[in-house]
Amino acid sequence: MYSDKVMLHFMNPHNMGEIENPSGVGEVGNPVCGDLMQIQIKVEDGILTDVKFKTFGCGAAIATSSMVTDLAMGKTIEEALKITRNDVAESLEGLPPVKMHCSNLAADALHVAIEDYLKKEGRGEWLDGKKKGPKKKPATRKSVKRQQTG
Repeated sequence: MYSDKVMLHFMNPHNMGEIENPSGVGEVGNPVCGDLMQIQIKVEDGILTDVKFKTFGCGAAIATSSMVTDLAMGKTIEEALKITRNDVAESLEGLPPVKMHCSNLAADALHVAIEDYLKKEGRGEWLDGKKKGPKKKPATRKSVKRQQTG
């Protein structure tokens, strides 16, 4: 049913715990199965120098949380945002179809933690792994009128 890698990460999870003064925190849950995940990150010079998790859930939820921390550790913000749900599952050598939602939660919690960090740093324009330009102000009546006459 579960791969050896899933069992390894479940029985001996990596990076479980809390970070003192984390740079970002991501919390996600699945109301159907009851799994709850929290990922905490420490970012220094744009690199995830520490990634920890706390998870309440099944063995697959614990294993995917452990794996996502391994995948993200040492990565830049941009690289970590590219970690997908599929990356987590593939790194664990697969998950049963009924447990694939666990890899979704783990990747989502990481992305929420990164978004939390970016917002705290005033860099909210970095989302979905791509830098977006500054938002343009919507045209007002005065500016539209000037554009038409000017």
